[in-house]
Amino acid sequence: MHKRIFRFHTNMRTPNMDNSLQLNALLDAIARIIITVDRQGIITSLSSLAQQHLRLTRGRKLADELPDFWPQVKQVLIGHSTEQTLILHLAQQEYFVDINPISIEGMTTGAVCTLVGSQQLDTMTRNLPSFQTLSRELDTIIDSSSDGLFVCDAKANVIRVNPASERIHNMSARQLVGRNMQDLIESGFIDRSAALETCRTKKPASLLQNKDGRKLISIATPVFDELGELIRVVVSERDITEIDTLQRELEEQEAISDQFRDQMLAMQQAELDSKQIIARSPQMLRTLQQAIRVAGADSSVLVLGESGVGKGLIADLIHKNSRRASHPLIKINCGAIPEPLIEAELFGYEKGAFTGAQTGGKPGHFELADGGTLFLDEIAELPLPSQVKLLRFLEDGRIIRLGGTDSKKVDVRVLAATHRDLEKMVEDGSFRLDLYYRLNVIPIQVPAVRERRDCIVPLIRHYIDLFSQQSGNKKRLTRAALDALASYPYPGNVRELMNICERLVVMSETETIDLPDLPAQIAQRSENLAFDSLDWPEGMTLQEALDRVEKHILEKARQRFSNQTEVAVALGVNQSTIARKLKRHGLT
Repeated sequence: MHKRIFRFHTNMRTPNMDNSLQLNALLDAIARIIITVDRQGIITSLSSLAQQHLRLTRGRKLADELPDFWPQVKQVLIGHSTEQTLILHLAQQEYFVDINPISIEGMTTGAVCTLVGSQQLDTMTRNLPSFQTLSRELDTIIDSSSDGLFVCDAKANVIRVNPASERIHNMSARQLVGRNMQDLIESGFIDRSAALETCRTKKPASLLQNKDGRKLISIATPVFDELGELIRVVVSERDITEIDTLQRELEEQEAISDQFRDQMLAMQQAELDSKQIIARSPQMLRTLQQAIRVAGADSSVLVLGESGVGKGLIADLIHKNSRRASHPLIKINCGAIPEPLIEAELFGYEKGAFTGAQTGGKPGHFELADGGTLFLDEIAELPLPSQVKLLRFLEDGRIIRLGGTDSKKVDVRVLAATHRDLEKMVEDGSFRLDLYYRLNVIPIQVPAVRERRDCIVPLIRHYIDLFSQQSGNKKRLTRAALDALASYPYPGNVRELMNICERLVVMSETETIDLPDLPAQIAQRSENLAFDSLDWPEGMTLQEALDRVEKHILEKARQRFSNQTEVAVALGVNQSTIARKLKRHGLT
């Protein structure tokens, strides 16, 4: 009897024990962190990974063990959510979590929680064929880039370097990966880091780096996750040494062209020197009075005004009315000379001062202007090192040739001119404050052409007559053409006005210069102003006003074009439409 009862109890317990063992074995075999809880949130089972990583114990409340995790599980248990998928940070690790209800006959009796660590998930993802294909494609793109590429984490630690960067820096990726950009700067590998700047500001950054005598341009781009947190910084870099060399050669060629252009303008200006300066407006008269007044002194003068207003003429006027008039006036455009040559041009150089220097040395413009005046046009373009030497001369009147050691006393009055805002340049650090005050002893502002409206018509007539005399073809302007030229604002100032007048004299086919001969921007502006000035008499209907404008346009079009077809093309309508409208307005 007892024996049979024992066997009965044994048979009753064995399945439960087997089920429990099988459940634990099943949870462990899945190789995941798995937690099951009942409806009250009591932990009923755990995988061995859950015990190992989260230090959990069966029979305890999940709310006590993982209080940050419990609210999401509770939502599933009370039926507010059929499942939850989220990312959680538990025990200093990041997990991808699935929470699903356990249901028996439609009733939720508990929940099962499956957690996969981010590192494990990353390993799983990397094993996917699609990921491997994408990874190979990205590797190929990165490695085949002709630009150097650095990939850093959010703390500026290098995690990837492509072959182009290895060639640029002559260092293998193995020597760079894992190092911090700040350490690389301190070790002398680079002098500046765009990656560090982007890590600090969370914004794109670009800068120039000096590397073993070469110039690199480095551009850092931030990469953010879905929460807006910085996770990566991608840095592209390119060796621009050759580009910079080509740019300097181009600038030197342009400087030579500018010198020829300046010489041509100087020759043209020399022909006009004998002519009286045209000044009718109060602003220009005041400028000329100031120039004549300061001519008798030896103070430095700073001539200010837009490009083309005639700052060089003011310098001529000051020099010719000074005690130095019998001595040379030397003009130099600081923006037309390449930076490496500007110091030698200004102060001269000694024998062997640099490669290509003349064997006997060469005097600079200061020495050539001794006893006279030196006019420094575009003074704002003077490099900072040359600004220092110019300041020293203004303080003691002595110069030192490039490559020399002995100073020389010269008697030179300095006139300077610029169209730029020197005060703003001083604030930006691109122009010395002390030099600005030394030059700005007597400032003279030359007004723009649009500010001296009374001078425009006399200037136009003067230059039309001048270029007519030079070309041997007498030209005259119609009233309509003169009005159009007088209303134009001349953004290029007197220089533009001169060029337009010369073009009209040379290019017009008849003795009379009319509206069709004017440049398009002037003729079009004149027509627009004419339309704007159309009056609207009281009592005129809208249709009558429209008819008036239409007739005006057709009259102008007939003057400009030779037939109805050309008028139709210009106005964007059919020829038959033009014929009908001309007839209606009585213009046939």
